[in-house]
Amino acid sequence: MPWINDYARSDGTRVKGHVRLPAGARRETTLLGLFVIGAFILGNGTTTAGAGSGTGQELPRPQSSAVYPIKWPAWQNRQASLPHPTLSHPIVFTGTGSGQ
Repeated sequence: MPWINDYARSDGTRVKGHVRLPAGARRETTLLGLFVIGAFILGNGTTTAGAGSGTGQELPRPQSSAVYPIKWPAWQNRQASLPHPTLSHPIVFTGTGSGQ
């Protein structure tokens, strides 16, 4: 949306700054605004979670069933393995002469 600054017409009439919308933009903007307002109103309906939950009832909260610290039996008998190379011979790259 371009903004038109203040200017004077050729007959001397002063024109204040305003927004110049393209043809059809006002109708499209109005429709978009109505769609957004409608989606906002319909999206904020009153809903209840679960079947048979009446007013004033709170839903049960989930309880944690984890026991910390977590221990795995395989970790106790495991020794740290040292890294070993997977390649036993050097690789020679033939150069193209460009230095890359």
